[in-house]
Amino acid sequence: MSDYQQILKIKTTGKSLCNITPKIEDAVANSGIQTGLCSLFLRHTSASLVIQENADPDVLKDLANFLAKLVPEDDRYIHDAEGPDDMPAHIRTALTHTSEQIPIDRGRLLLGTWQGIYLWEHRQRGHIRELVVHVSGT
Repeated sequence: MSDYQQILKIKTTGKSLCNITPKIEDAVANSGIQTGLCSLFLRHTSASLVIQENADPDVLKDLANFLAKLVPEDDRYIHDAEGPDDMPAHIRTALTHTSEQIPIDRGRLLLGTWQGIYLWEHRQRGHIRELVVHVSGT
């Protein structure tokens, strides 16, 4: 059994879904592991990870629009230390994920045909986000 770990720094552009699949595929390839599990952990509370449709960009737009309606940015939140988008970003993260696990076979992620891995920035402005990629296997 082997382990490989890498911390990726991902620059976001504010409130967007960033396809990070190629970066994760590169980390898995660099690990040399053929069969195992890729664990992802985003070290933030105002951004999240999702595995979602990667063929039709309208799916991502609809997801973003739905979450914006579900968790609006207005003045009804108590916590606003970093601005009016601060607490809504925390709620959006709580409703999604900060970690994912994807099986690996023959050195490749076993994502479905139409699946991609996205870092979802919930804040208005861009940030540098840290993503821990941990690969275990043989």
